[in-house]
Amino acid sequence: MPVVNRIAEFTEDMKTWRRHLHQIPELGLDTVKTASYVTEILQGFGVDEIHQGIAQNGIVAIINGQGAGPTIGLRADMDGLPITEPAAVEYASTHPGKMHACGHDGHTTMLLGAARYLAETRNFAGRVALLFQPAEEVIGGARIMVEEGVMDRFDIREVYALHNAPGLPEGAFLTTPGPLMAAVDTFTVALTGMGGHGAMPHLTRDPVMAACGMAQAIQTIVSRNHHATEDLVISVTQIHAGTVDNVIPETAFINGTIRTFNPEVQKMVMTRFDEIVKGCAVAYGVAAELTYEVGYPATINDAEKAAFAAGVAREISGEAQVEAEGGREMGAEDFAYMLQARPGAYLFIGQGETAGLHHPAYDFNDAIAPVGASFFARLVEKAQPLA
Repeated sequence: MPVVNRIAEFTEDMKTWRRHLHQIPELGLDTVKTASYVTEILQGFGVDEIHQGIAQNGIVAIINGQGAGPTIGLRADMDGLPITEPAAVEYASTHPGKMHACGHDGHTTMLLGAARYLAETRNFAGRVALLFQPAEEVIGGARIMVEEGVMDRFDIREVYALHNAPGLPEGAFLTTPGPLMAAVDTFTVALTGMGGHGAMPHLTRDPVMAACGMAQAIQTIVSRNHHATEDLVISVTQIHAGTVDNVIPETAFINGTIRTFNPEVQKMVMTRFDEIVKGCAVAYGVAAELTYEVGYPATINDAEKAAFAAGVAREISGEAQVEAEGGREMGAEDFAYMLQARPGAYLFIGQGETAGLHHPAYDFNDAIAPVGASFFARLVEKAQPLA
C-alpha cells in the first residue's frame, strides 16, 4: 500500500505543524516552546496519556490500542542547531543563531502525523509510546531518557526511529541489520610551551611545531595501528595558536573527532592517543594535556527488527525504494542508547536532492512527512495486530 489515505488527508496540517516548529528552534535540553507546542497538538488528538518533563523537556505520549498487548516505542528528536538561517523562506527561524538544519522539526511532525492516525483508528493491540526527545545533537537526550527509566516505566518492548536523508530519493528508505552508524569520541590536546620572539625560535619551546607534529602523528593510528578492514576515522578539525606574525605563542590547542564501530578498536585508539601525545610532548619539549571524551556508542540495529521495518517500508514506498542492507556510515546518533536498551531499528527516509544536513540552506522536505507518518502507523499495526 502507498501512503495511508487518512494520513494523506491531513498533509496540509502536517505542513503547518512542521513550519511552526521550524520557526521556534531550540537547543539541547532547552526545548520548552517545542515541547509545549507538541503537547498542545497531542492533546487535540485525544491521546490517552502525556508525560512531560522527561530529560527536562522530553515527552512520552501513550495511545492505547484495542485489547491487551505489548508496548512499541516510536522516537522523534526535537532540538535544533546553533546555525544562523538565511531568511530564505517565510517560515524561517525567529530565534537568532538557531535553526532546524537537521530536520528534527520534520521528524517531530512525522511522529505527530502517526499519532493523529493511531489515536483515531486504534487498529492495533497493546500500546504505542511516542517518545519526543530533546538534545540529540548534544549530550545525548536519548541516554538521559533511558537513564530516567522510560523503557521500564512504560514497558517498551521494541523501539524505532527515522531520520531524513538528503541525496536519497524522495520517499525511499535505507537501513541495515547490525551496525548502522559509528560511535563518536572527541579529543582535545592543550599544549603549553615557552613563547618568544619569532626571530629567535631557539630561545623558545614552540607549541605550534608540536601541534603540527602531533596532528601528523595522530594520523598514523589509522594508517599503521589498526587492521584495514576495521572502519576507523580520526579527524583533526581544529588547531589554534598564536596572535601575530612575529611572536611564537606560549600555548596551542588541538581538537578533533574519532569514529569507530568495534570497542576493541576504540580501546586501541585511546591507548595510542595517550602514547603519542606524551611522546610528542617530550620530543618537542612542551607540556601536553589530553582530554579524551567517550561519546555516543555505535547505532546497532537488531537484525530481525531491521528486516521487519524494511518490510513495512516496502508496503509504503515499494520494493525498488527500499534498501534493506544499505551498509554503515561514520555518522553518529544518540538513538544508539535506546537500541542498547531495547531491540529495534533506525531507518533513513529519502529527502531528495536538497542541501545537506547541518547546512544553512537545508530545509526539511514537507512532501515526505506523510510517507514517514504512514511508515510509523503501519509499523505499529503490523507489529501489534488485532487478533
